[in-house]
Amino acid sequence: MARELQVTFDCADPAALATFWCAALDYEIETPPPGFADWDAFLEAQGVPPERRNDASACVDPDGRGPRLFFQRVPEGKLAKNRVHLDVRAAPGLEGDARMAALEELAKRLIGEGATRVERFEPGGMSHGFIVMRDPEGNEFCLD
Repeated sequence: MARELQVTFDCADPAALATFWCAALDYEIETPPPGFADWDAFLEAQGVPPERRNDASACVDPDGRGPRLFFQRVPEGKLAKNRVHLDVRAAPGLEGDARMAALEELAKRLIGEGATRVERFEPGGMSHGFIVMRDPEGNEFCLD
């Protein structure tokens, strides 16, 4: 049986970064345990003080196919380029101008969600270009 994959992000604001990645991937914030209307109610029942309730967040693929993304608060900021990054496969099956138009459309939407555009690449005129972006906390990712 295959193992499940979770991608974990160290960050300053888990709730905000989870919300961004939900928008980028069409994911959802993970639902709270049964019997709780929201995470705040669950954390209150667990005795977690209000100032610690944004220590972690998670988002999931509503279809259950993609990996769970987990966001945990850490005290230090991002210091260097990521050694691993996510590729958001936003234009599967598309090539050339149609592919790049789809990537540009998503890039524009994600900039509205707090992302930053870094650079567009179309190596050697290939029909498989991509756009390098940064999420709201500076983590690099590609629209591919």
